Amino acid sequence: MLKIEVLLFAALAASGQVPPPAAAPVADAQDYVLRSDVNMILLHATVQDSHGAFISGLPKEAFSVTEDRARQQISLFRSDDVPVAVALVIDNSGSMARRRADVITGALIFIRDSRPEDEIFVVNFNDRAELGLPPETPFGHTTNELRAALLKGEVGGQTALYDAIDLALGHFKNAKLMKKVLLIVSDGADNRSKHSLKDIIKDADRAGVLIYTIGLFDENSEDKNPGVLKQLARQTGGLSYLPSDLSQLSNICSQIAKDIRNQYTIGYSSQKASLDTAFHEVKVTAVDAQGKPLRVRTRAGFYGAKGAASATETQQQPRPSPQ
Repeated sequence: MLKIEVLLFAALAASGQVPPPAAAPVADAQDYVLRSDVNMILLHATVQDSHGAFISGLPKEAFSVTEDRARQQISLFRSDDVPVAVALVIDNSGSMARRRADVITGALIFIRDSRPEDEIFVVNFNDRAELGLPPETPFGHTTNELRAALLKGEVGGQTALYDAIDLALGHFKNAKLMKKVLLIVSDGADNRSKHSLKDIIKDADRAGVLIYTIGLFDENSEDKNPGVLKQLARQTGGLSYLPSDLSQLSNICSQIAKDIRNQYTIGYSSQKASLDTAFHEVKVTAVDAQGKPLRVRTRAGFYGAKGAASATETQQQPRPSPQ
């Protein structure tokens, strides 16, 4: 364990990428509290031009939302960078052992590029999943405590990926923030979980969680399932990365942090949200000032939550600034 940490920070220092300690969250930061609205569908949309550059500053009128091809009225719209609750879900199974130092380095770079107000926690998994932070610390706000959480996991054993995702989704209930992101670093295999892929996709969808995945594996390895990683990201509106070289990992983690910071939050009230448990397709489109279509990425749709106990989460508008 100590050897990994020494090697990790030697590599970070050599590249000039040692993350500075994050400041503690500001007590009177913008007020992103939750209220219950079981019919509210929340979408986090990334908008880019034809060259892949992020497009910011679009007004609400530039967007159109359809549900099962029927136009919807947008009732919630934000274009600023809001604080995020983030789960770092880290695969510590035997097949990931030689990649451990690179994975932790990438995770720390992601933490470096996060905001002080973010609520971040770690889920380590192999045969079973466990939280990296102490029970009395639901979320980390400093580099030191999150680094300790990442190093806590023991390497070896099999892979309970779906149970780890389920644990992360459950822990999000402790978050006060509206926007929730799950970053998975794994080979995509699962040979130990009690939960199924179908169940966790539905749970992630109903919680409005964005999932980003990074697949690390040898091309001829039997312990890999890139299809699962792609499906998790595509269904929820995130991205899946399958780097061919570990040297790409740090840059990918930085890209994911940037993607999260360049998104619009869009909400609308759906009559179908609590009517059934079926899947309903959602599509978001956007145009620039000249009416030219832009590329939009968001979740593919949602599963109805008829009879569900938990409500979809939305945000209270920030307090107005003093005059």
